[in-house]
Amino acid sequence: MNSPVSQLLKQLITFDKSLVQPVYVQVAQQLVNAIQRGYLEEGSKLPGTRVFSELLAIHRNTAVAIYEELASQGWVDIVANKGTFVLMPQESTAKIKAKTEHLQQAYTYPNVAGFPFQKSFHLASTNQKTIAKYAINDGKPDLRLHPVHQFSRWYSAAMKRKTLLHKWNRTTTLTPSVFSTQLCNYLNASRGFHITPKHLINTRSTEMSLYVVSQLLIKQGDLVLVGELSNYASNMIFHEAGATIRTIPVDQEGLDISYIRTHFLKGSIRCVYVCAHRDYPTTVMLSAKRRVQLMQLAKRYGFAIIEDDYDYDFQFEGSAMLPMASADVDGMVIYLGKLGQSLFPSFHTGFVVAPENFIAEAKNYLQLLDQQGDLIQEQMLSELISEGEIYRLKKKHIITYKQRRDYLCMFLNHYFKGIITWEIPLGGLALWLQFVNTISLVKLAEEAEKLDLFLPKTILYQDKTTCAMRFGFGHLNEDESHIVIKTLRQAYDNVLKLL
Repeated sequence: MNSPVSQLLKQLITFDKSLVQPVYVQVAQQLVNAIQRGYLEEGSKLPGTRVFSELLAIHRNTAVAIYEELASQGWVDIVANKGTFVLMPQESTAKIKAKTEHLQQAYTYPNVAGFPFQKSFHLASTNQKTIAKYAINDGKPDLRLHPVHQFSRWYSAAMKRKTLLHKWNRTTTLTPSVFSTQLCNYLNASRGFHITPKHLINTRSTEMSLYVVSQLLIKQGDLVLVGELSNYASNMIFHEAGATIRTIPVDQEGLDISYIRTHFLKGSIRCVYVCAHRDYPTTVMLSAKRRVQLMQLAKRYGFAIIEDDYDYDFQFEGSAMLPMASADVDGMVIYLGKLGQSLFPSFHTGFVVAPENFIAEAKNYLQLLDQQGDLIQEQMLSELISEGEIYRLKKKHIITYKQRRDYLCMFLNHYFKGIITWEIPLGGLALWLQFVNTISLVKLAEEAEKLDLFLPKTILYQDKTTCAMRFGFGHLNEDESHIVIKTLRQAYDNVLKLL
């Protein structure tokens, strides 16, 4: 036990029994590291399993498992009645040298890069952490409504399809995928399109869709017009593409098209980003008159329209207004949407509808980002579209979300009448709440968190003319909604006391 090798092992090896990773794997990885760095030279004899177990205070069976793990990877040779000897697998990896006085530093990784790289301020994460029991978001679905048991069956059935192996083994195909065809059929039936798979790509999310589109569409310094308050995530994507962003006023009819006409010259605009169905964050719908004006202006000025239809499926009353892209005959509109919001988030899929030549380029770009794709997801969604499950779940959840909207409005009317104004939206999973008297929304968020309610900064909008918040209600049932609104009123009263 006093041999140089034993003393070196005692110095080098540490393990934590509380970790999920087994002890024998932890120790084996450290021994491999020691061999690679040259601390244990080729031909060195390791202690016997009994001595090794005593050295590390582990069970002898664990010591046996460590050596067997090393032998299976070719790092040691176990010779019967002679011992265990270090091997150096030829050309398996280059030996890394380190000074002996820095043994422990060899097991840490640097926190600061030793080389320069470009930092992007606009890509800084907006994620905030909290331990509060309740939280408001910008309008996300409730995961608890998703059919867990059915989901498991659908996923299992999709994985068992023999056609999947055939698809994985084929790198290219001349015919459109079943999923592309099914998605086109669904969009043609539900959103008034007349498209084929040549006009469509699907992505992991609407954010990825917008990223691909912006990389193809926008060059450094190009002018992009967005709504006055707009979406933080989309603005970050445009900034990353090098765009110059200018804001356009939004009123009760949506984006002010006359403002674009009077303030910008022909040929100066690269694209206009608009949430026509429900403006983000105000939830205002772009009127039919302004839709026509925007499409006519796009043709005359030569700019593209990016139509983000992030929550088209959540329409509670009346019929949803069809997308502008469904009436686009001049190829000016790039349509972004999402499918599968009644399923788990990992099975939501974003998609882009645009003219064929633009989609062809977008597919080439997407190959660089996500060549593998997700065939299991596509297989499952294809079957759910074909069997009508997507439509059935959507209709079922719409009833629940409509009830939650009505409960929220009832509680707001009870606790905030005369303090907050809002319009009851015909759809979507969020309300636009405007405070009658200006208060500090930062202080409101601080007071709310003291009361176990988290208000992320991304839902708060405050400037010289605005004091409002986008209040997502989809994830709150009746009892939770009541608690949240009651708590929010208490936090509001606390802010007033601080004035």
